[in-house]
Amino acid sequence: MVTPDEFARAVRRGEKRRDTGPTASDAHYDRRSKRIVIRLSSGLDIGFSAHDAQGLENATPDQLDQIEISPSGLGIHFPKLDADLYLPALLEGLLGSRAWMAARLGARGGSATSPAKAAAARANGRLGGRPRKARAS
Repeated sequence: MVTPDEFARAVRRGEKRRDTGPTASDAHYDRRSKRIVIRLSSGLDIGFSAHDAQGLENATPDQLDQIEISPSGLGIHFPKLDADLYLPALLEGLLGSRAWMAARLGARGGSATSPAKAAAARANGRLGGRPRKARAS
């Protein structure tokens, strides 16, 4: 349970964040480019592929058409998906939780191919491949 003092501190931190950085003034899904586009209070537009954001990766264009901006301007909500994105995290390049981002990076790295990786796999295959797991007795 959050104490009233903790709540008051959190409200002050949120107000400071809102007052010191850009907020979202508009957001829409651009079907032509297949990107979420957010207009900031500074006049700058940022865009990203929905497939790169946690909670939106499997969304259809119809689910992305409706976007709501929180009253503070720091949150982006997709009601048809019940998904939320935090603008300050987006501006830092974080399109999801740390665990989700780490899983995405790991999957991308594991699927990477290069001549060096292919050569190492061939050399390992000549040595008999990956050692078999020992059976527990």
